[in-house]
Amino acid sequence: MCLDIDDTLVDFSAAGQRALAALIGRADMWPLWERVTDRHVALVVAGELDYASMHLRRTQCFLGELGVAADAEYVAGFEKRRKEQLRLSWRLFEDVLPCLDWLRAAGVLLAAVTNASGNHQRAKLADLGLARFFDHVAIAGEVGVAKPDPVMFHSVCAALGCDPAEAAHVGDKLQTDAVGARDAGLEGVWLDRYDVAGDEAADELPDGVHVIAGLDELPQLLVSEFARIGVPAPR
Repeated sequence: MCLDIDDTLVDFSAAGQRALAALIGRADMWPLWERVTDRHVALVVAGELDYASMHLRRTQCFLGELGVAADAEYVAGFEKRRKEQLRLSWRLFEDVLPCLDWLRAAGVLLAAVTNASGNHQRAKLADLGLARFFDHVAIAGEVGVAKPDPVMFHSVCAALGCDPAEAAHVGDKLQTDAVGARDAGLEGVWLDRYDVAGDEAADELPDGVHVIAGLDELPQLLVSEFARIGVPAPR
């Protein structure tokens, strides 16, 4: 079983928005921050930047979009304060620990799969008590590709010693996580916590993608739909 981290296990967007708003004094710039971040993460995955340089360049670019002409010292200080604020704000969703406990009790091998910074994500897993659950952590910048590239998912399956058809991946992004996993031969599960799909859009979901509203629904999905993954039915 593969699990995304941010906004799947950890309420990252809420924490990120709080940290950013505390620093710039306004709460409406998160969409811009995400767009700038996505552009710079792509450079890391392409091998053009390391994560440390990306963080600084991303922050400088973001501040520039706000009309702030910041020098290197100011950018480094801003980024340091943002990370400190962010680390204080990390929270797990309430359904995470019960789900991970169930998966472990069922003997399922677990991998955390993320497109974000390796050191940052490993620290997050450790700080929140999640590291003990995972047999493998896959970082896009270390693998050299990012979700939804099939190579990312296949590398995780190889690390866990299973075929893609014997694995499932759960994440909060429909295309990046669920469709990407499905196209790589895994079961793709979209964690739609905020009912983005809605009842009226159910017929428009991609074929072969499963949808759950919370991780509390994952055990039943595994038992009823994914027998080949090897999850035992409750007795």
